Amino acid sequence: MSSPAGLLEILREKGTPLGPWGDAVASVRRELFLPDEVEVGDEFISRATSPARWLEVAYSDVSVTTQVNDGRPTGPDEYRLPTSSSSQPSVMLEMLSLLDVQATDRILELGSGTGLNAAWLAHRVGSHRVVSVEIDPVLTEQAAKNALAAGLSPLIVQGDGEQGWPAGAPYQRVIATYAVTAIPYAWVEQVAAPQGRIVAPWGGSFFPYSFAVLDVRDGRAEGRFTGYPAFMRDRNPRPARGFLDDFLHHREAADATTTGLSPLRIAQDPDALFYTGLALPDAWHLPVSADDGSGEMTLWILADDKASWASADHTPDGREYAVAQYGPRRLWDEAEAAHRTWEALGRPSRDRAGLSVTAHGQQVWLDTPEHALSSLTDPPRGRWTGG
Repeated sequence: MSSPAGLLEILREKGTPLGPWGDAVASVRRELFLPDEVEVGDEFISRATSPARWLEVAYSDVSVTTQVNDGRPTGPDEYRLPTSSSSQPSVMLEMLSLLDVQATDRILELGSGTGLNAAWLAHRVGSHRVVSVEIDPVLTEQAAKNALAAGLSPLIVQGDGEQGWPAGAPYQRVIATYAVTAIPYAWVEQVAAPQGRIVAPWGGSFFPYSFAVLDVRDGRAEGRFTGYPAFMRDRNPRPARGFLDDFLHHREAADATTTGLSPLRIAQDPDALFYTGLALPDAWHLPVSADDGSGEMTLWILADDKASWASADHTPDGREYAVAQYGPRRLWDEAEAAHRTWEALGRPSRDRAGLSVTAHGQQVWLDTPEHALSSLTDPPRGRWTGG
């Protein structure tokens, strides 16, 4: 059934905790927040030509891409970078559960997107208690229109989410709907302690798949990581992305070595990815499996600035694995060194890591704030400064 009631039933069947948000899901029509042309994976869906399929998608538990390449015209062979979406409803509910919203809270949202999340918040606590900031002026205007069509009027403003929205402070809750490498201290300053909370997708380019859940007290935000969200990166700044060939160059000049560390031990272990990612916040990884049934896989590591790249080839039953590296950085060596550090720490799980944010920046720690992970987060060249 392609309706709010149908979406609610899908979420219940999946075991998604609805908590106090079920009424928002049932009352706020998601279709009002979607453009007439959307993408789901590789599928392009037009409301004009496929109205039933479009409506089915609107009330499915899927993420729907609503903008690519910041809305500019895109050629048929051009890389399509998703730059706005209507997030998967179950993931939205996961975030809202972590936010622990109370009925009297004043809430700041960073990243309005289509306006649906702001509308859910407004339905719960009242439009006058919700401020949503969107960097894209076109999306800002459309999100406000979408919310009004749903009978809601949260304050949706155009601005840089990194600065928060001080005019509406203080807030009891702050939520970001895009992934950040660092929690801006402006968010902390605008939270009314001690009952304040910040929830944001967090991490660098290598592993941005964690929710940071931080409580604010005495000018300091502190908490831990949970979940495995996949959100778009903040636009300011946003690292380059594209096809693999856009990042590979001078392949004939690459240095060839071998390693005893299987790339699978990094690529297939989320804890390894998290801790390795602390040392490589400015490079992303791409595992590519052979499609011939051989079990072979190449792990590519690609610098955000496109100057360096590395590859490590896994072969079944191998003990040595071929490595190629090019550029001013040796990205595989950096990843392997970070993996060794993680192993020396006892291969801790991600839930043992935490994050503190002060006016001086952010610090990742293990078990307690006194045990900073400086061996991973303070690599040479001063990357990952945060704050």
